[in-house]
Amino acid sequence: MNVETFKYDNRVVRAFAIATVIWGIVGMSAGLLAAVQLFWPEANLSLQFVSFGRLRPLHTNAVIFAFVGNGMFMGIYYSLQRLCKARMFSDALSWLNFWGWNAIIVAAAITLPLGLTTSKEYAELEWPIDLAITVIWVAFTINLMGTILKRREKHLYVAIWFYIATALTVAVLHVVNSLEVPASAFKSYSIYAGVQDALVQWWYGHNAVAFFLTTPYLGLMYYFLPKAAGRPVFSYRLSIIHFWALIFIYIWAGPHHLLYTSLPDWAQSLGMAFSIMLVAPSWGGMLNGLLTLRGAWDKVRTEPMLKFMVVALTAYGMATLEGPLLSIKSVNSLSHYTDWTIAHVHTGALGWNGFLTFSMLYWLFPKLYNTKLYSVKLANWHFWVAVLGMMFYVVPMYVSGITQGMMWKQFNADGFLQYPNFLEVVLQLIPMHRLRAVGGTLYILGTLMMAFNLWKTARSGVFVPEEEAQAVPFRAKPVHAEPKHPWGHRALEAKPLLLTALALVAVLIGGLVEIIPMYLIKENVPTISAVKPYTPLEVLGRDIYIREGCVGCHSQMVRPFRSETERYGEYSKAGEFIYDHPFLWGSKRTGPDLHRLGGKYPDAWHYNHMEDPRSTSPGSIMPKYQWLLTQKMETNALSSRLSALRKVGVPYPSGYEHGPAQTELAAQATKVVGNLAAGSIKAEPDREIVALIAYLQRLGTDIKSITPQAPDTAPVPDFKATEAPPKVKKTAQVTTGNNQEAKN
Repeated sequence: MNVETFKYDNRVVRAFAIATVIWGIVGMSAGLLAAVQLFWPEANLSLQFVSFGRLRPLHTNAVIFAFVGNGMFMGIYYSLQRLCKARMFSDALSWLNFWGWNAIIVAAAITLPLGLTTSKEYAELEWPIDLAITVIWVAFTINLMGTILKRREKHLYVAIWFYIATALTVAVLHVVNSLEVPASAFKSYSIYAGVQDALVQWWYGHNAVAFFLTTPYLGLMYYFLPKAAGRPVFSYRLSIIHFWALIFIYIWAGPHHLLYTSLPDWAQSLGMAFSIMLVAPSWGGMLNGLLTLRGAWDKVRTEPMLKFMVVALTAYGMATLEGPLLSIKSVNSLSHYTDWTIAHVHTGALGWNGFLTFSMLYWLFPKLYNTKLYSVKLANWHFWVAVLGMMFYVVPMYVSGITQGMMWKQFNADGFLQYPNFLEVVLQLIPMHRLRAVGGTLYILGTLMMAFNLWKTARSGVFVPEEEAQAVPFRAKPVHAEPKHPWGHRALEAKPLLLTALALVAVLIGGLVEIIPMYLIKENVPTISAVKPYTPLEVLGRDIYIREGCVGCHSQMVRPFRSETERYGEYSKAGEFIYDHPFLWGSKRTGPDLHRLGGKYPDAWHYNHMEDPRSTSPGSIMPKYQWLLTQKMETNALSSRLSALRKVGVPYPSGYEHGPAQTELAAQATKVVGNLAAGSIKAEPDREIVALIAYLQRLGTDIKSITPQAPDTAPVPDFKATEAPPKVKKTAQVTTGNNQEAKN
């Protein structure tokens, strides 16, 4: 036999492991500060760089892409080499992956507090960083596939299937969702608008959770759990079903984030149907993992790594059961925009991703340093403190979310809203937010325990930079008849390129079926003749709104429920958003919906509200935005921004940005200043607050007011502003894609 000797590269694995621990502490600390700000607004420190709107995307990016991302690369680089019996394809690409990825994270940590953001959830980074992500991800994919092609083991183990699906799908999601036209070095506009942008964003957003937070970690579970338990995977057949069903179904489920919005009903129904189907493959994977531990439960009691793994799998099972539940329209009507969604997301983030990452770290450090874990007792303390922290986090958020949804919808005996003042609901939830902060503190305390334990473990051992191994290339082995396996899948595992191609086809089908009709069928986005592009001043105001992260707390989507139309006004129409690049429908209401805000309050109210929210809304938890009163508008950037908006389809006249735009901006700013003067407020026309007020006063004013429908009727279809609304029967349904009941 031609036995070959080679060495596994542990240096890059250690680098990713250290980065995982550091970024985990940083990302969780940012999240804790954001949690505190939601019941103690003084924690915003009146500083624009740490205000909640800018801190929230920093927290999500740090936890998802820094903590989980580095943990994913750590696990893949360790396991792939051993599964393929080969060193990574290129050491240079490995280090490009490490330094490039972490440079991207540093860039995010700088730009997001500066307000340089696209506002698209989980894709907030601006276009230069998007390009860098593409380059680094390509480097990772080449390294992954190159290693697979030079492997010494013929058949690809199930973990590698998930790694391949991750590499391919994340690349497709990132490129499609990040298509944008630059307006300056760190400002761009999405090529998609309104409803189409919402669909593409949540096709990306949901599948970023699926293919960045789920599939790679399932692959890691399939490697590390059997290794730690000393037992083979429970069912090879189940792993095949799990993989192919999961990657095919997952990609369809994105529209369930947009139920009861202006998205066409056919897309909503597709998203709901495939989301419900996701229960089967998801639970198949969970059970495959848990049943792998059959006969090894004594080991679970003694080894912290397995304790973390069991809770991770349980949290994965709970989150993947709850996700389909929340995609049912009747449930979603209560849960959406509430803290229930926050609880759901953190069940997965803290339980599945967090605990599985902790498990891998406890497994890897003793092996990398050829020693034993410094303190098993401390690791067990970490486990129980983290479990307690997770419970203190998610349980109050479930209580808060259900309370929130029910209070929003409650009517009194006379048929009026029981809580018409949104702030009444906010104040009711503050005790739950305090408990969440307690949970976050405990979770971080556990992470600090782990960091100390791993540091002492490293100090007690000697790092093994390259681990020597021997193997016979499968091409040099005698040819034997292949044993029979389910559906001939064993043969496919020996053909990585064919497996890759089939996986790509499986994940592309759903996206193509959902996205392409949104562009080819005009009826999916009916136009409204009264809807016009934003004025130059409103464009700058909208950009300020995006910069400050207002979409993190305020939605701009009035759903067709009686409770919402009574509270906010006429439900939102698809045609109202055709010039919104990007869309700003939001995913959480910490504050009220703003889509019908225009004209509701005088300009002076908005000025005072931004200067000190408590002066207009006693008890408000909104941060102060005092810098808007003194900072000057970026009028020099107006020309390039209007030009970029024209390129993405906003019908500004040719040459408009070179003269008429500045004149119109000055005239509208003067009008706003005059309105402020009428409210005894003196302001300069070139201040950012003037632009923001202009934008807020525009919201929802393009269409004529429509007579509210009776509680038992459906909302009327879109109609041109010059036409009278058609009569609607009690059993009528919306024909423009909003085929939902108007009942509360």
